[in-house]
Amino acid sequence: MFDPRHATAPIAGSHRRILLASLVGTSVEFYDFYIYATAASLVFGPLFFPAGDPSAQLLAAYGSLAVAFFARPVGAWAFGHYGDRIGRKSTLVVSLMLMGGSTLAIAFLPTFAQAGYLAPVLLCALRFGQGFGLGGEWGGAALLAVENAPPGWRGRYGMVPQLGAPVGFIAANGLFLLLGLTMTPREFMAWGWRIPFVLSIVLVGLGLWVRLKIAETPAFARVLEEGPPPAIPMGELLRDHWRATLGGTLGAVACFAVYYIATAFALGYATTRLGMARPTILTLQLGAILFMAVGIVLSGIWSDRRDARHVLTWGCVGAVVAGFVLAPGLGSGSLLLVFASLALALFAMGFVYGPLGAWLPGLFPARVRYTGVSLAFNMAGIIGGGLTPVAAEALARRGGLALVGVYLAAMSLISLVALLAMRRRETA
Repeated sequence: MFDPRHATAPIAGSHRRILLASLVGTSVEFYDFYIYATAASLVFGPLFFPAGDPSAQLLAAYGSLAVAFFARPVGAWAFGHYGDRIGRKSTLVVSLMLMGGSTLAIAFLPTFAQAGYLAPVLLCALRFGQGFGLGGEWGGAALLAVENAPPGWRGRYGMVPQLGAPVGFIAANGLFLLLGLTMTPREFMAWGWRIPFVLSIVLVGLGLWVRLKIAETPAFARVLEEGPPPAIPMGELLRDHWRATLGGTLGAVACFAVYYIATAFALGYATTRLGMARPTILTLQLGAILFMAVGIVLSGIWSDRRDARHVLTWGCVGAVVAGFVLAPGLGSGSLLLVFASLALALFAMGFVYGPLGAWLPGLFPARVRYTGVSLAFNMAGIIGGGLTPVAAEALARRGGLALVGVYLAAMSLISLVALLAMRRRETA
């Protein structure tokens, strides 16, 4: 509950470093993930997946996008294990290095024309490495912020790593937009798409520099003072906290569905079906993502005044509405209506994503919190995000955008029902 005594609490220098470390990490995460999603929408189909039908190529590229979502729970188990046993800081450093190394390696892959079927195999293998590293990234970044939050500031501290989504999106989309404006389509297809993957090393280096300078969180230090850490955190989690894990997973489904329909699917649909120029739709998405950033900030403040679950519930209601607005807006072909539908969806995304940084950690005790948060978030990624671009593209081909809107509304309803069914859980 919000405490007015802490409304103007100062943020110490050490806390600024901690918040910067959590923000940089998730910015790298979303930059890496979205440059892949953008490349999958624009170039990976013809370059890595041979097929005569462009739509079939796009589906295959979206299928490779899903590989990382299935790798993320595996990474959540591995990094959660060590995050709950040896600490948050060391685990976050390793996850960032693995994630960044996999992304950088994609820049140097041969295409199908150069290496045959080895090319898509290598692409999917590196995509798995991305997902494995990302499995421990978000949960650790959220805990880094929330476990250092002063009383009454959990919502605002928890929303800082969430701002990495619009920051990473703007960096990724802005770079692709710049490349599209300065290169010919032939140059971009031949080698220009590799540049964003190479430049990811800059963000990774910044993230490592910041994270190596921070201390362990107070919550984990208290766990060590109280006794030895759990021998098998995953076993303890599934034995004693499976209801919280299930509820947290379903409660986070909506944010993934909204994000990947309003970004990856919308980009592919607008360029292949509506005939929009790539710079045009990228510009619209860059503008719309600012509404997501505003939603995240407002949701963090609101979470401290009420509670995170309350904000998530209303965010899911907004996401259901956005689902039914998507079809007439995106399908209209009008730049204004396309922008409005994307802005509404991403604004709702701010309210179903921003409070997760405060809500999910509150479902689990500190001794298994890294594992619990990471598993719930990444299992939600499989349900809500892993196959969403594939499902949305298939639905659009068979029944048009109306079915895509229904799909988005259904995913949002899953989260809404889960949030309404769960009793409020507060864990010290």
